[in-house]
Amino acid sequence: MEARLNPYQVAPKTMQPMMEMAERLAADGLEHSLHELVKIRASQINGCAFCLHMHASDAREHGEREERIYLLSAWRESRMFTPRERAALAWTEALTLITQGHAPDEVYAEVAREFSPEEIVKLTLAITTINAWNRVAIGFRTVHPHDRAGER
Repeated sequence: MEARLNPYQVAPKTMQPMMEMAERLAADGLEHSLHELVKIRASQINGCAFCLHMHASDAREHGEREERIYLLSAWRESRMFTPRERAALAWTEALTLITQGHAPDEVYAEVAREFSPEEIVKLTLAITTINAWNRVAIGFRTVHPHDRAGER
């Protein structure tokens, strides 16, 4: 796969608000591990290799267990995820796949049981932001490090 362009080089001022949003969300008070699970799950759904590589690596560096990363795409069948994580993952899937149900009431009710209203806003913006990053990386064919090196 060949990269199409580097948006940070082409339009750095335009990319800056995205970077600032990501930094703000990282410091918003939600658990770092939860942020990474959300980023990985949305990136799995969207098929973003660059973001999957980055966020799986980040999760590992912050102590996430390999088994949980491997089982993330099948989180419903695994007991390795807490009720709070499960609610966040369900909300991630609902918002990432927005055309397949328009954020159903039962999924919102689940997230509302586990998160405060302020946390729901923060979680929703985290999900929205990773979906935007996925579209930037996929649209411009951003290549993850191992593809750049030709490694297998």
